Amino acid sequence: MNSVQIRSAEKALSVGTWLIVAGAMLFSILTVTPLMAKHTHEDWKWTAPILPLVVDAAVVIVVRLDAVLARLGGHGGRWPVVLRWMTGCMTLALNVADSALKKDLVGVAVHAVAPLLLIVTAETGLAYRQAITAALAAQEARQKAERAEREQAATAQREAAERRAREEREHAATLVREQREHEARLAREQTEREEASRREERERAEARERAEREARERREREREQQQVERERLEREAAERRVAERREREARERREQAERQERTERERAALLAAGPATEKQPEEQARATVRAAFEAGLSVRAAAELTGWSIGWISTRYQELRDHSTTRALEGANQ
Repeated sequence: MNSVQIRSAEKALSVGTWLIVAGAMLFSILTVTPLMAKHTHEDWKWTAPILPLVVDAAVVIVVRLDAVLARLGGHGGRWPVVLRWMTGCMTLALNVADSALKKDLVGVAVHAVAPLLLIVTAETGLAYRQAITAALAAQEARQKAERAEREQAATAQREAAERRAREEREHAATLVREQREHEARLAREQTEREEASRREERERAEARERAEREARERREREREQQQVERERLEREAAERRVAERREREARERREQAERQERTERERAALLAAGPATEKQPEEQARATVRAAFEAGLSVRAAAELTGWSIGWISTRYQELRDHSTTRALEGANQ
């Protein structure tokens, strides 16, 4: 039986005991009060319920304190026993007294039921509570022993677990140390390989730089030679262009001089012809006007040489002046 069931049984015992006590008290008050009223002075009949209440209060005290002492596993000594039997006997005597005085045996038996039930219930409840307390103490002792065993087993398991954990930590530390040594060795080897690789790379880079420097110097020399050759060719080309330009300018000057000389001869011939006797053809007249304009002759003089009107000659002069102005502007822009 577990502790829950034991407490349930103890509760049932307590509830039943107090029901019996309450019923016995009520029955005792209802039975004893008329008896006390008969044997009390007329002026004090109202005190009749006091005696059964006092006796029943003593019963309540006995039952309650016995329950507490039994629950605590203690014993009040002989005086609680005396009080319990004394109150029980008083309750029995008060309840059967009226029937006994009337010599009513049936009434004595009927009125003795509640007091006797109260007395036996008090004794039985005390015995039950003592037995329950002993059972609870034994159960607690077993539980303590079981807890102690479980604690010992748990302690042993904990020590075994700690020992295994310590061994595992030591093993793990050994593995970590070996792993670190292995990693350090690998790191050293890797460092050596990287150093060798860097050294080889550095040597290759130096060789590559030397080759690039030599190639660059070679290209520089070739570029300088090409530059010298290009400058020489450009100089020769420039000299040729200068010679060609000088020759072309000389040729142009000769051609211009020839044209100028030819123009001068033509102009002189046109101007030397004298005043026209008849109107010259338009083409010849235009040539004569151009010669007169270039020679600085007046419009009237040109009109006499060509035989054309002064208005027509003025128009031609204006065209020649406009043409001269246009050429002058073009030359200035160039």
